Amino acid sequence: MLIAAFSGRALAQSARRAGLRPLVVDCFGDEDTRAAAHDIRCLPARVQVGFTKRPLLAALDSLAAAAPSHPVGLVLGAGFECNPRLVAALAEHYPLLGNSAETIRRAKDPTDFFGTLARLGIRHPETRITPPGAPDGWLMKRIGGSGGLHIHRCPAIVEPDPRRYFQREENGAAISVLAIASSRGTAFAVSRQWSSPRKRRPYRYGGAVSGVRIDAELEARLLDTGLAVIAEFGLVGLLSLDFVVHEGDPLLLEVNPRPGATLDILDDATGSLFAAHLAAVQGDNPADILKGRWSPPRAAAAAYLYADRGPIVVAPVAWPEWTADRPPPGTVVARGQPLATVKAAALTEPEAERLCQERLGALSHLLYEGPNEKETHR
Repeated sequence: MLIAAFSGRALAQSARRAGLRPLVVDCFGDEDTRAAAHDIRCLPARVQVGFTKRPLLAALDSLAAAAPSHPVGLVLGAGFECNPRLVAALAEHYPLLGNSAETIRRAKDPTDFFGTLARLGIRHPETRITPPGAPDGWLMKRIGGSGGLHIHRCPAIVEPDPRRYFQREENGAAISVLAIASSRGTAFAVSRQWSSPRKRRPYRYGGAVSGVRIDAELEARLLDTGLAVIAEFGLVGLLSLDFVVHEGDPLLLEVNPRPGATLDILDDATGSLFAAHLAAVQGDNPADILKGRWSPPRAAAAAYLYADRGPIVVAPVAWPEWTADRPPPGTVVARGQPLATVKAAALTEPEAERLCQERLGALSHLLYEGPNEKETHR
């Protein structure tokens, strides 16, 4: 199974748990990605523009040529929403197990997407292509952006850029709905997200937690919206819909037509999400795969640790078992860039998030100041 993403670790681990041999192209080559992958190629890519066609195809061809058997297909993670043309080019070389280039283009085109939402009567923040007359209360976003790094408060003077659009800022809880969609059925799971803001990156992705308790009416509205969007755009496989919920009223912010970060908190020991994704893109009902397997008994949280304390050269350390995306010793991580992922599980959503935050502090101490038995192995 070929996998390509900015970070392929979560997909590779899920695929491995599902009994597949992951062949991975990503930007980091972290230690646990290498452990999960049967083979791996690392390529540089910029968050703003994603991968470059020729090096990416060369890396995929190299993996396929060295594989023990011909890959059954290609699964894409984050890093392709901004470049549907690249997705179309990849589909000419390998069976694409996910949404088509045209589906991705429509889902990420603000005119098409929000125009469709308006036609369907789905509530969403006011959105426009041209800058607002008064910038207060408006956000500036990049088409196809991910991770929240592309979201800025709208400046008073905006340089012309066809890759940008503008959306009115709305306050509320950030709720994400993971879906596994097929023509024969769709499975859903709800999580809550939070940001890890910096002065120039106020909406930088922080983490997410499962086990969220919401009332039945809100849940029904979220799922009804998800079903309507999935049907209208012909979405398949693993995807996510991001909402902001203010006083019980959900507004749809965007759809991400590919597997996302919540794979870490919603997958199980058998890789059921990856298996269900493959079933869904092949036209089967993902519920048949998930039945009896996808029922996490506890809340789970995962969050990114960023190098906000300054640039760092990663030293050899004994990584706690609750960490992921572990860079090899000697890796240079620039200020503000992701260092690693922290995970936690607990009986309730607040407990899982609290433990996750504690572990972020412990891991920061370990990497920047050296080991402390009490803090790093809790």
